[in-house]
Amino acid sequence: MKISIIIPCYNEVSTIEIIIDKIKKIEIDKEIIIVDDFSEDGSKEKIKSDIKNKYSDIIDIYHDRNMGKGAAIRTGISNATGEIIIIQDADLEYDPNDYHKLIRPIKNGYADVVYGSRFIGGSEKRVLYFWHTIGNKFLTILSNMFSNLNLTDMEVCYKAFKSEVIKNIDLKENRFGFEPEVTAKIAKKNIRIYEIGIKYFGRKYSEGKKITWKDGFSAIRCIFKYNFFN
Repeated sequence: MKISIIIPCYNEVSTIEIIIDKIKKIEIDKEIIIVDDFSEDGSKEKIKSDIKNKYSDIIDIYHDRNMGKGAAIRTGISNATGEIIIIQDADLEYDPNDYHKLIRPIKNGYADVVYGSRFIGGSEKRVLYFWHTIGNKFLTILSNMFSNLNLTDMEVCYKAFKSEVIKNIDLKENRFGFEPEVTAKIAKKNIRIYEIGIKYFGRKYSEGKKITWKDGFSAIRCIFKYNFFN
């Protein structure tokens, strides 16, 4: 099965080439789609020169204004041709070596969507912010209450979808609201959802982390909006 790996990128000049190198080493049938969301730190130039010169088969798409992670993911989904779609952040928090675990339930025929989880399994995880962990768990519990799912990590980046599933969902959120929105919408469909433990190498704000408390309040809004009204 061909895997489409969608990488929304905004101001990740120090990591974008490293993550591409890591993905390229994974032995699966894949296409890599980078969607640069109007980066201003040289990421766009790096993709166009260094990365494209090294890997000419990479699909590179550029937004003409900054629209947000959710918008970049939508652009990637619309251009994906694989049977499975994986979301990959442009930083180094998530390990592409986990791809095989993520797609196995789909390839083996018993899942339509697979969520990674930073909170289950025996894989290594960097110790970081206590309140971020509490916030993630709170948002997951709140989402579960209304979606009637029993996820442990709704906000995780690593999600794998059958292409036919995600392409038939009308996604609207432009920023980090993608996570609660897509969760609410797949919960309403008659599909099989699985979860698997993954490695997590989180980073500090001094290392480029972007999500803030404001995005937490936005996630709460999205949980209510898409579970009750969309």
